[in-house]
Amino acid sequence: MGRPDQTRVRTCRLVALLWAMVLLAAPVPAEELRIITSYQAEVVDPMLEGFARSRPDIRVRVLNKNTHAAVDEVLAGNDRGFDLFWASAPEAFVVLDSAGRLVDLGHGPYADFAWSAVGWTWRASRDGPVPQDWNDLLDPVFAQGIAMSHPMRSGTMHSLLETILQDRGWQAGWAWILELAGQLNTISARSFGVLEGVEDGDFVIGLTIDFLALTRDGLVFRYGRPVILIPARIAALQGGTQPDAARAFMDFVLSSEGQRILLHPDIRRIPVDPEIRTELSESLDPAIRAALNFSWSRYDPELAARRYWQVKQLFEAFVARDLLLRRDLWRRLRALDDAPAAERARIRRLLTWMPLTEHRARSAPTDRETLLEWSERSHTILRDAEALIRALEQR
Repeated sequence: MGRPDQTRVRTCRLVALLWAMVLLAAPVPAEELRIITSYQAEVVDPMLEGFARSRPDIRVRVLNKNTHAAVDEVLAGNDRGFDLFWASAPEAFVVLDSAGRLVDLGHGPYADFAWSAVGWTWRASRDGPVPQDWNDLLDPVFAQGIAMSHPMRSGTMHSLLETILQDRGWQAGWAWILELAGQLNTISARSFGVLEGVEDGDFVIGLTIDFLALTRDGLVFRYGRPVILIPARIAALQGGTQPDAARAFMDFVLSSEGQRILLHPDIRRIPVDPEIRTELSESLDPAIRAALNFSWSRYDPELAARRYWQVKQLFEAFVARDLLLRRDLWRRLRALDDAPAAERARIRRLLTWMPLTEHRARSAPTDRETLLEWSERSHTILRDAEALIRALEQR
């Protein structure tokens, strides 16, 4: 009578053993590391391939998003659970750190992994003058021939504006930017749109950051002087679910292997590791080599972060919204060669005037009403300048 029970017991044991064998044979699900980044595949893929060789157990999912939008998403709560933020605009990391959105996994709230600097690019086949310094970009020969991206859509362009403001000061920096507006052909929504337009011959000059232009055949890049080095960063985020995987990826990016990947011809970044950087010593621009040796040539991300919203919105209010009118007024002013110098200088002062001091800009509420108020302020100045130009044209 006991045999059926014994048979059932043996059967249950056999089934349990088979299930155990199945579970042991089944692959363990890989951890999924989620990264939000402004970098395109040319930068991301070589680093991911190198990381996969060392940590095949970690699956990586990457979302490409412009820096401004990525910061907004993380500040809003990081609902999609990204583990890492990886971008070129260092002030974005200071903004997130100040808001308590970053996690220290052993490298501080964020880690610098590469250096960059800004400037401009043109086609190597160009037969004509090219700018040698920032002020050359204001030469009328380049009128309506320059393109840039919007700092609200491009972290690197925000860093370019900050490079000008930090080097020249608030008022002189904005005066240069407002005069540059008279030279612009367009304000692109994407950094890559600027490069593609230069390649296609739509624009003569494109404002950009070094590694974007240096990785493209047929383009020449020149650093703006003085060269101010900008650190690219990576950081772990609050709300991420894979801190161990995030730490492993950060460790890899900062390792000798990860730093050496930055030398890849499709990436062309300047490693922060000085030993790896020596492999670039012969090909580094002399201005970059000099800048690496001087602390004064470093970008100030903390200053940029303190006025992060204001610089973007002032550009929108004083440049982007009235670009066509501002550009036309510069054209008409330059045509008034025979007008009295004092009257032309008065108009020029209006066209290069930023009526808001840095203190007043930073004291204003960061809301839509402020943007509308600033836009109206800009438009009033332009209407005054237009009235003066019209009076001279009618003489």
